[in-house]
Amino acid sequence: MKKKLMDRIHEMKKVIRKMGGEAEIRRQHEKGKLTARERVDLLLDSGSFIELKQFMSEKDVENVIIGYGTVDGKPVCIYSQDFTVDRGLLSDFSAKKIAEVIDFAMKTGIPLVGFIEGEGLGGSIESLEGYGKIMYKSSMASGVIPQITGIFGECRLMFPFVGDFVIMTEQGLMYNVSPTIIQAVTGKEVIKEEIGGWKTSMNSGNCHIVTGNDEEAIEAVRQLLSYLPLNNLEDVPVVSNEDDPSRTTPEIYDIIPDDPFKIYDMHKLIMTIFDNGEFFEIQSGFAQNAITGFARIDERSAGIVANNPKVNVGCLDINSCNKISRFVRFCDAFNIPIITFVDTGGFFPSVEQEQQGILRHCAKLFYSYSEATVPLITVIVRKAYGSSYAALGSKFVGADIVYAYPSAEIALIDPETYVELEYGEEISKAENPAERRRKLVEEIREKMSPLDAASKGHIDDVIDPRFTRSKIIGALRIMETKREKLPPKKHGNPPV
Repeated sequence: MKKKLMDRIHEMKKVIRKMGGEAEIRRQHEKGKLTARERVDLLLDSGSFIELKQFMSEKDVENVIIGYGTVDGKPVCIYSQDFTVDRGLLSDFSAKKIAEVIDFAMKTGIPLVGFIEGEGLGGSIESLEGYGKIMYKSSMASGVIPQITGIFGECRLMFPFVGDFVIMTEQGLMYNVSPTIIQAVTGKEVIKEEIGGWKTSMNSGNCHIVTGNDEEAIEAVRQLLSYLPLNNLEDVPVVSNEDDPSRTTPEIYDIIPDDPFKIYDMHKLIMTIFDNGEFFEIQSGFAQNAITGFARIDERSAGIVANNPKVNVGCLDINSCNKISRFVRFCDAFNIPIITFVDTGGFFPSVEQEQQGILRHCAKLFYSYSEATVPLITVIVRKAYGSSYAALGSKFVGADIVYAYPSAEIALIDPETYVELEYGEEISKAENPAERRRKLVEEIREKMSPLDAASKGHIDDVIDPRFTRSKIIGALRIMETKREKLPPKKHGNPPV
């Protein structure tokens, strides 16, 4: 062996591992942040990281680290932007390195995790070319391998949003056009946090999870990966636990009130049913009238969709339709069964919603459920009115099994509105209008019994809530062999 060359290689690796130098690393720590390498080491199992393309650079140290390793024994690819070198600007070479690791993840069929902290593109057309290549490759990887991005500082790049999940710290910033440019064009003073801080990003739906610091964000990545298969050809992971599959859930009696106008916490219902009461919620701060997330049942991952009666009585709007639609499509792409809990009064009545195109966004919901081929199980908890009920995993859009609780109300419209529309004149002429209205509402509500829907074949069974867990498990077990194919086509054209 050529000792001089080997010595030089060792020295070069030492320089590379020092990143931007001690002063820059110290500044990073003073801001309460980890370095790019510390983030990689914290995510991956100890000693499992294999770095790739260390020497791929036009200078001593490139500002992105790429490679692969394992998380809880499962392989992942990773890239991590290094803010201590050139403020993490995406150069020609750093873009090429990220593109390389996407290719590697696709070849090996393993998830891709990216850690972002950088001030956008470098100042050359070559960096723009590299940026475009990353967008292209990430688009090609969509639906093939899971893609998760952590945002730890500034992010002026779009490719995290071609991926599946964005996890952000409270120090993160995400925006397209810089505050300086916006201020120059509009003449108004702009604060970074107002256009791209964590609160704005959560409210806009740009990020899926917000954490307090780097360590919490990386732990969220680890948890999320635990629910996901390696790629679109794999089955969902199995994680052993001691939760009895035949366990009954009588707690549901106390969770759901008898009064149909009284709100309750859908989160409690979900956690009562699934293994060990664990639920990993996605986009908890966005479109809070809908709930999405992952849980395990019978030791296997499942995607959970639910209305949230505590917010707008669970009525759907543009944001909730978008939130649910994209989540359903992700689960379907990666063979994750979807379990839907319905309690919705319909679509939110609003002039603004209509003007903003709610019809098109509602259609996304129908589209995503209709094209899903994974097992689809729906539980109608309480209200199931109109087209919102039809869109949310009903038999009409391909659900395999639909259960209803005795508390379910299944109808075209809520009884109060129906009575007002159909009997308004009669009520106004009644001796006691309030009493006549009350009786009519009671009569109509009786006709909304789930038994009526069952008699028409719209639901498979009216179940005792205490057997919800075992009913879902039984349905999932029988559908392990489900095989359903979409019509041959290049791809559909969803109403985006």
